[in-house]
Amino acid sequence: MKKSFTLYGTMLGLLLCLIHYFGHNQDSLYLLFYSLSVPAWFAPMFTNVYEISMGKMFVIYVLTVASWALIGYVIDRFSVVRKERQGRTGGAA
Repeated sequence: MKKSFTLYGTMLGLLLCLIHYFGHNQDSLYLLFYSLSVPAWFAPMFTNVYEISMGKMFVIYVLTVASWALIGYVIDRFSVVRKERQGRTGGAA
């Protein structure tokens, strides 16, 4: 089975959002989400994260999933380029 970091990243983003949605009252889960969600790092610049509406939080959730999918896609692309490069040079890297 082929590894797809895009899929793994998307699943990680979804998992982070679900954990935060159902456990945002627990400090450890709250900190986990805000530590691993790239959009949540920048959210305080645009909105008050202490009194945030569910609509704005949904936007942060969507951006979190999208950012982790993008991170996975970048890893996939780098691995393809690396494999192609190794194939052209005969396996020596």
